[in-house]
Amino acid sequence: MASRGSMTCSLQLAVLVSAAIALGFGVRAGEAQLSSEYYGQTCPVVHRVARRVLKKAHEADVRIYASLTRLHFHDCFVQGCDGSILLDNSSSIVSEKFATPNNNSARGYPVVDAVKAALEEACPGVVSCADILAIAAKISVELSGGPRWRVPLGRRDGTTANITAANNLPSPFDNLTTLQQKFGAVGLDDTDLVALSGAHTFGRVQCQFVTARLYNFSGTNRPDPTLDRGYRAFLSLRCPRAGNASALNDLDPTTPDTFDNNYYTNIEARRGTLQSDQELLSTPGAPTAPIVGRFAASQKEFFRSFARSMVNMGNIQVLTGSQGEIRKNCRMVNGS
Repeated sequence: MASRGSMTCSLQLAVLVSAAIALGFGVRAGEAQLSSEYYGQTCPVVHRVARRVLKKAHEADVRIYASLTRLHFHDCFVQGCDGSILLDNSSSIVSEKFATPNNNSARGYPVVDAVKAALEEACPGVVSCADILAIAAKISVELSGGPRWRVPLGRRDGTTANITAANNLPSPFDNLTTLQQKFGAVGLDDTDLVALSGAHTFGRVQCQFVTARLYNFSGTNRPDPTLDRGYRAFLSLRCPRAGNASALNDLDPTTPDTFDNNYYTNIEARRGTLQSDQELLSTPGAPTAPIVGRFAASQKEFFRSFARSMVNMGNIQVLTGSQGEIRKNCRMVNGS
């Protein structure tokens, strides 16, 4: 017979999953209707146009590839990959952009607007904003030295946003159990969790997401004991106690703008920048630890798994067929 504690834990997990579904997290519905050739006849230039816009944006902003990849992630984890993160406030929309995990943090919206404008000129009313996010993430990873994959397309755009669900996105402060619960609620497993976390191999993070590990980990007024002492000293110089909370640091201190497997070797050296990074290895008995080791040992294995997990994530509760719409403007629902 299960103990009272284990029954309580199981009940809490069931409530969390049920709440996630109620908030619109859902699992990978409609994935069979997506196809990498979806725009083959209606907009065959879709990848070429998006790539041109992204390469131009990167000339002015070296961070943009990582930011666009993160934008796709933050979209898919909230009521599925429907472009809801792109919607601005309106009389009927409370924008996800102002949820705590996104506000002054998620970025790249003007570049998505530019891709949309270019595609509207080439193929009016054809390519959804949700698909633009998936394509932009794919191209961003490729142009940063990462893997290539055929991204399934055919998503349609949602007409609602969900700031409540956006406030429950996976957090840099989450422990491993919470991360597993949040990923599991959208149909993603431990391999997906470790592989998708590998996107932290490029991009930047604000000091506000690091300082607790440096000075007051879990309310102890001490640093996180899993953090390498030398790396902690380096981060402390970058993020002093009373410093600028918005100051930026490289997520990967070795190759910050290259998509590679150094994220995992950093974790093995106890140089995971975020608590959620180091949790994958340092949590006692972590089932994710062997996956970290496998990806650290083989970039090819990481790339293969990352591509597969991006497809898995991109299939979360997609709208297809007559569901949703193809927005004319990614920031607003048609007719608003």
